[in-house]
Order: sequence, then C-alpha cells, then structure tokens
Amino acid sequence: MPSYYIENFGCRATQADGAALERQFESEGLDRAAVAADASVVVLNTCTVTGAADQDARAAIRRVQRQNPAARIVVTGCYAQRAPEEIAALPGVNCVVGNSHKHQLAELVLRGPGVLEGSAADARNFIPIAVLGQRPFLACPERGEGTDDQRRIYVSDIFAHTELLAAPLFGLESSHGERTRPNLKVQDGCDNRCSFCVIPSVRGQSRSLPLDKIIAEVNTLVVAGYRELVISGINLGRWGRDLVSGQRPSLACPEQGEGTNDQRWSFEDLIRAVLSETSLEKLRISSVEPMDWSDDLIALVADSPRIAKHAHVPLQSGSDEVLRRMHRKYRPWHYREKIEKIHAAMPTAAIGADVMTGFPGETDAEFEATRHLIEDLPFTYLHVFTYSARPGTPAADMPNQVPVHIARERNKILRDLAEEKKQGFMRSFIGKTLDAITLGQSGAGAPSTSSGQAARDADISFTEALTDNYLKLRIEGSHPANQWLHVQIEAVEDNVLVGRP
Repeated sequence: MPSYYIENFGCRATQADGAALERQFESEGLDRAAVAADASVVVLNTCTVTGAADQDARAAIRRVQRQNPAARIVVTGCYAQRAPEEIAALPGVNCVVGNSHKHQLAELVLRGPGVLEGSAADARNFIPIAVLGQRPFLACPERGEGTDDQRRIYVSDIFAHTELLAAPLFGLESSHGERTRPNLKVQDGCDNRCSFCVIPSVRGQSRSLPLDKIIAEVNTLVVAGYRELVISGINLGRWGRDLVSGQRPSLACPEQGEGTNDQRWSFEDLIRAVLSETSLEKLRISSVEPMDWSDDLIALVADSPRIAKHAHVPLQSGSDEVLRRMHRKYRPWHYREKIEKIHAAMPTAAIGADVMTGFPGETDAEFEATRHLIEDLPFTYLHVFTYSARPGTPAADMPNQVPVHIARERNKILRDLAEEKKQGFMRSFIGKTLDAITLGQSGAGAPSTSSGQAARDADISFTEALTDNYLKLRIEGSHPANQWLHVQIEAVEDNVLVGRP
C-alpha cells in the first residue's frame, strides 16, 4: 500500500495546513508512514519567514533524498509559494505545490497530469479538476530538462484564491497513543503590510473559516473527548472581517456595519459562539495583534472560566521610530495600555510577545527603548527573533542594515531579561493551586519536591502537563492524558513547575 509522510516547518498555521494535508491523503486511501525513509511520497511543508527557514527546507530535501531515494519529494508551503523555480531546480524534487494549490495537493500528486499542454506560464496556472485522473498513482512528472522543469510547478497568484485549509492539529502524543490539545486554524492570510514580512505575499489576503464550519469542528472534537482547543490563524484577530451576511450562519448576532446592509462578524462573535454553541471545556486563543485586543475581548477572556488565561500580543519593537519603519499599526504607548489592561483584568495570566532585534537602522537608543518597555511590562515569556532580510520586502532594501553580531547580542539581552521574568512568574505560584491539563507523557526521575526524599524519589513517576496560564508542569504520579487536574505547586526545578494533585 502506498504511504505518505508530511514534515512541517514553521508556525502553527503551517502545521495546521499539514494536518489538512493528512486528511487529503487519508481520504485517498494512503497510509501514514512513521518516518520519511519508509514513505512513497514525502511532503515537505515549508516556512519562509527567515533565511534560516529556507535553509532548513533545503537541508530536509537533501536528507530525504539520501535516506529514501525512491520517494517522490513534494515541496509545498510558503517557501514553495515564494520561490518555486528555485526549489524545483534542487536535485530530488519531483513537484512544487504552492499555497495557491495546497488545497488540491493530494490530487495533484496522485492523479495530476504528467505533462501539461501549453506554455510554461500555463503550467503554473490553476489546474482544473477536469484534467485530473489522467495519470495513475504518483503522477507528479519526473524531473525533465530545460523548460520542462517548470511543468512540475503548480503555483499561481495567491491573492486570487479564497480556499482555507482547515483540520485540527493535535499536540503531544504519548507512548500510549493519546493526542491532546488540538489546534484549529480558523483564519489565514494577512491584509497588513509590515515592511519586514513576506507572509502576505505567500499566504494571500485575510480569509476566515465560516462560523458554522468552526462550530462543527469544535463539536466533533468535543464528542471525541478533547478538553482543550487552541484556535489560531496568521492574523487571528481579523477573523470574520471578510464574512458578509450572505455567508453568515444564524449562530450569533454580529453588529450592523456602517453605511451598508452588510453585517460582518468580529473575533469576539466567534468567541461567544464557541462558548454558547459548544460544550468545550477550555478554549485557548493564540497570537492576537495588539490593536485587536479590544476591551470587549479582554473582558470575555477575563470573565469566562472556559477561556485560558493567556494572551500572546506581538510587540516587535518598543521604539516608536522602529515601529513606524516596520509599518506597524500601533505605537509603544498604545501597546503599553493594552498589556496593562490585560494584566489588570487577569493578574495571573500568561502574557507573551514576539520581539525582533536588529531591524534595519535600529540604533542603540531604539534598542534601549525596547528593552526598557519589556522591563516595565508584566511579560511572562518572550519569543525573540533576530531580523532576517526577506527578498521582495521593503525592509530588505532599507539603509543601515544592522550587523548580525550586534543583532544577536541584542537578542541575547532580551532573552536573558525574558528568562528572569519567566522565573519570577513561575516562583510566584509556589504554594498555590493551578489548573492543568495532562499531556500523557509519563516518565521516571521527576525532581524531588521534599527535602530528604531524593533517594526514595529517584525513580518516581510523573506526568507532564500544561497549566491554564501556559506553564509547563510535572505532576507527581502517573495520570491519564487529557485530564484537567487541580495541582498544588511545590517547586520550580529545571525551568518547570513541580506539584502534586
């Protein structure tokens, strides 16, 4: 029986796309291989947010070709959308399928035409369903010579497409096969034009999964026994802005738009609908831009025990001048106000941010403004990135590019500051009780939580878990996956909370 293997790179949205690709292949009757070396088809679902992401994808292509030379290697995702010809020229690549055609990937790989009629430009256009079925299994054409190479590329204008792949992405899997904390992508694309970001050009305009489909997916997961669900997107807070009255199910009452009869959804409508139309025990919201953290959204998250107390609010820079060069739509004082409101409403919430160092022209004073803002605000963790120039973005052509060694030094300063904040946040819960969901990964050698017990506890079993406010936790004893427990926190060891039920 032919088998497939999908390797995902990058963000949760890309990983969620990978889950949808799994559905495609399984609907075609293929089995999932445990490793790429055993698969008939290997799909590399790529990221292109940094130069390092591109390098990771190229290294994976070489590795798969070396380990499994008989496999058909299919490259898809954001890197495939941005630079399809570059990827198609790499040894071992059989097909390049951009995000524009990802919703049709399994059909293209299994039944697509081997040689398309017409010019090379035609070969990159959308392939109608009518022409599929002309070839048997693994129909992606073999690598040809000259212009025929381009006939292996299925990429077109991403802004002309409205499809949104959606399938739950599951979290950690235990040795017993349990899967926990599914992630559902409900939005894709981005209408912002940050000067450093290539993502809009490879994922297209913002588009939302209709509410009725979201509710159906959530209810299916609830029936299957899942207790916590994460919703995510490329620009999640923009969910619903593209859904008008003709697409709207009758699950809630969105506000009336101005000047027209169209009624448009808001992200808050989605949250209310999940709470009212499903029995999901815990909803976790992934990254939401600062301008979309409305007072209404903050109140919703703070007031509902069914929403995880967790806010991820991208910052990028604490310098007004840098934010302007980045084309970000808020100023440092706006950002400060949002974080302070979130913290006031939820004092024990996890609050995280994305921060970039080394943006073109970033001076010592501008970096210091970022460091000072982070020091002032009640962050519990940070994702710190060093700027990476992306081809085709305005920032790549800006003057005064910051030397890499300086950008990396600044990165380390912020990571050290974030670690101090995280440690202080974790220690504040010693002696207190937190709710946590078990992840089903049991092992031995949990840290001792009582003096004089080290020898007796050396082989004690423990269960890994995640708290409502996004902290890793080791719970003494072996517990089934996917269970909510009240845990008494006794220590912080090895950057993890330790506690007992």
